Amino acid sequence: MAHQEILHPIVALAAWTMLIWIWMYVTRLPAMQKVPGLDVNNMVGGIGADLDKVLPNKTQWIAHNYNHLHEAPTVFYVGLRVLHSLVQILSNRIILRFAIFVLSSLALMALVLHAYLGVIHHG
Repeated sequence: MAHQEILHPIVALAAWTMLIWIWMYVTRLPAMQKVPGLDVNNMVGGIGADLDKVLPNKTQWIAHNYNHLHEAPTVFYVGLRVLHSLVQILSNRIILRFAIFVLSSLALMALVLHAYLGVIHHG
């Protein structure tokens, strides 16, 4: 298959997302079991954000990052997404996260412009 290199960042980000999913549940489920009065076997409805009120922030940072990995097309700037994940999960320093988010957004804009120019020049 020609040009398989394009699949590398897709596979890398999918693998990273699954790693964060595992990390989220390995930390979140035990944290939920420790909350007094929270009966996980009989919970009905609600959203993940409801857990922000009862679970430790550091546990929820992982869940928030998992959600963020599904926002904006992030596939082709994997390194910045991984860095953003690690900052959000380990320290959650807002100014640093914002700087990485801006760099990621600029990378995405450059990629879109590059793709657009390729389309109009070859189309």
